[in-house]
Amino acid sequence: MAKRPSRHQGGWIIFATFVIAALLTVFPLPEWLEFYRPEWVALVLIYWVLALPDRIGLFKAWLAGFFMDVLEGSLLGLNALALAMLAYLSLSLYQRMRMFTAVQQSITVLILVGIHQLLSFWVLTANSQNTATNLIFMLSALSSAIIWPFVFIGLRYVRRTFQVA
Repeated sequence: MAKRPSRHQGGWIIFATFVIAALLTVFPLPEWLEFYRPEWVALVLIYWVLALPDRIGLFKAWLAGFFMDVLEGSLLGLNALALAMLAYLSLSLYQRMRMFTAVQQSITVLILVGIHQLLSFWVLTANSQNTATNLIFMLSALSSAIIWPFVFIGLRYVRRTFQVA
């Protein structure tokens, strides 16, 4: 008799994708390329919310953000707040985003990551820790939107290969 798979499996794959995204976030880049770095953790979070909204929600987004705060040495709670808000918005849009074309999803990701970036900017400004003098930091939202189709296809391949449910 074949063993029936458990209802939830592949949690370690989800965790591994977040760890890889966190490593890509702190990987050193040349200074001129730093503003173009995609928001890897935000992209992975958006994907998993779209794919498994019953498993990835506000609490896990907050945990991922808290981990990023510790990893980056940023204001404690900054990324946790921003990623929890991003998860909330993604959860409210996930049924629509599943029906969108790749271009429409990329535009939505541009808006979501832009909101994530602006929230971080406002919190840092309120705490007098902001170093940006203009909105050039929003280029990372644009680069995130550009690579979204590739992230989506790659993570969907991983999810199907390891049968993450």
